Amino acid sequence: MTAIALTPAQRKEKRAEAHHLSPVVMIGADGLTPAVRAEADAALNAHGLIKVRVFSDDRTERDTLLAALADTLGAAPVQHIGKLLVLWRPLPPAEPKAPAEDRGRGIRVVKIVKFSKSGNHRAQVKKVKVAGNMRITAAGELKRARTRQASVKKKQQSS
Repeated sequence: MTAIALTPAQRKEKRAEAHHLSPVVMIGADGLTPAVRAEADAALNAHGLIKVRVFSDDRTERDTLLAALADTLGAAPVQHIGKLLVLWRPLPPAEPKAPAEDRGRGIRVVKIVKFSKSGNHRAQVKKVKVAGNMRITAAGELKRARTRQASVKKKQQSS
């Protein structure tokens, strides 16, 4: 595989995104082993943008490691600053989720927004966990769904 080429603007954007990241792959004295390649590949599949720390004092060796990693993994070399290398590869397409009717009625997180009565205040935003047997009223309250009660006449007819 060959490395992906990025424009300077794209590289700048990726550097900004990677600024807060911590290194997820470490390259030690053994260098670029198959285990390191596999771990970097798994991290790229999971995150797309990763930092790699190299425990080597030789700058040219770190340059060759960055080029080798980018070529073998099909990634773009974003940055080499000190002992940190930054690589980017587009995330693989996600598998489609099961349709809603196939999934169980589990807990889901719902955001409730209540606007203020006067227009001068901020809206209140509250995240609530809603179970399958609950519903949210128009006022934004959480209520348990009750079992539907059959009429007395229908009970008498069925017995």
